[in-house]
Amino acid sequence: MMKRLLAAAAILATFTHAAFAGELTLFSDSNFHGQRVTVDRDAPNLADFGFNDRASSVVIRSGTWVLCEHANFGGRCAEFGPGEYRELPGFNDAISSARQIDRGGQGQSQGQGRWRDRDRDGERGSDNDRDHGRGGWQGGGWQGGRGGPEVVMFAGPSFQGQQVELSQDVRAMSEVGFNDRATSLIIREGRWEFCEHADFRGECIVLGPGRYDVLDRMNNRISSMRRVR
Repeated sequence: MMKRLLAAAAILATFTHAAFAGELTLFSDSNFHGQRVTVDRDAPNLADFGFNDRASSVVIRSGTWVLCEHANFGGRCAEFGPGEYRELPGFNDAISSARQIDRGGQGQSQGQGRWRDRDRDGERGSDNDRDHGRGGWQGGGWQGGRGGPEVVMFAGPSFQGQQVELSQDVRAMSEVGFNDRATSLIIREGRWEFCEHADFRGECIVLGPGRYDVLDRMNNRISSMRRVR
């Protein structure tokens, strides 16, 4: 009898893991080209997969994942939900570890994914996690909703300090009281161009959906922004 119970428990554990395990595929080149590796569990060191500092694009089929620049989830990290990321601005060839943080988000072919704002909902993992826009894996990219601000800028690193929420092009950030103030940001939908001067001039970078806890060379230098896709 005990053996049967143990066997049943093992089978249940296997199916439970399968039901909640996320999956992502890393590519060595942009636009999902080059060599690839698929990860369906936490990876404290991508060197174990032969893929340390090699990822240039990623497809996340299920779950919400944190990708970090150092092993053991150290250094700068960004959070990504289900979708296709043709480029990894700020993280190109710089990802050394990955872990899933939302075990329940499947976001598969006909499923529904979600963006979870961990700062607003709290790191403790409330049972009432809010969904900031719905989307899913549709084979053509992240199909986010328009239920809230598409971009949130923060005056401090790691999503701290004053913030401004935006969903449209801004030719001069001074108009929203945030010129040369952004130090970190969250993009929930779309691909956006951020420029160092008003009217989209000077040095610019394009960023897709994700969490950017620091902005490297664009720190405190963004004076205009516009959606490019």
